[in-house]
Amino acid sequence: MARNTENPNRGEVLVAIMRSKRDWRIAQEQLWYRVPVDKAPKRWPPRWLAFYLTKTFGVEGLSVQYYGRVESICELSRSQLFPQEPAGARSNRRYYKVGLQSLLRLPQPILSRRFRRIVFIPTTWTKFSNAVEINDLFDESPLEDRLWAELKRLRINAIRQMDIQAGGENYRLDFALYCREGKVDVETDGDSWHARPERIPLDNRRDNALTGLGWHVLRFNGHQVREEMAEYCLPQITETVGWLGGIRDKGAVPSLYTSTDEGIAHQPSLFDSGDKGGCE
Repeated sequence: MARNTENPNRGEVLVAIMRSKRDWRIAQEQLWYRVPVDKAPKRWPPRWLAFYLTKTFGVEGLSVQYYGRVESICELSRSQLFPQEPAGARSNRRYYKVGLQSLLRLPQPILSRRFRRIVFIPTTWTKFSNAVEINDLFDESPLEDRLWAELKRLRINAIRQMDIQAGGENYRLDFALYCREGKVDVETDGDSWHARPERIPLDNRRDNALTGLGWHVLRFNGHQVREEMAEYCLPQITETVGWLGGIRDKGAVPSLYTSTDEGIAHQPSLFDSGDKGGCE
């Protein structure tokens, strides 16, 4: 399993979901985790493995707190991993058994603002070690990273890589914004990928399916994100957010945004403390 040499840092950390307490005991006591071969991410193998704990784990849930350096990877059947289990339909399913050198704990947990249907997040060590929240981990494209930095600066609480089912298909949204009176899907379209003629009808079908579910779709190409962020992208996003009543945050007045001589600025409400930076 040779690592992709185009950018060897991509996928060096794999954040994997930890759903069951049995699997967590195995990770803690035996230092291994199983990844279904047919579900393994394209960026493989990882050098580090981290765990996103679900709500099952109470106060530690909805966060990434534990990780370890990968020591070994081997492919086994489920019956080999769990010889005590009775034979069944899943006995022959193939898994990567990922062994860890040790299990370490982050100084500060990487938090999720809400429940996420995460399975795997391949990322870089730099992003992993600097992440404050789950959205900081995603490593999809430089265009997304650039827009995400601006959304954080404006305290626009977006959800990255949100999975949505629409029109009988599964779609992944670059950025999902939940407003008081609607939902916004913001897409950063890579020039070489979305400019292909065969992509146009697929993108149209996708946008129509999402619109049918009440999503407002905004698309920005590479030039717009790189060269027209302040003049075009951010005004389009904030105007749409304003039109839909502001970003909806639990327990707070919806956030609004205003244009100033310096650009777009967060318009604080009476519920803002005034000293919070970044994305909460």
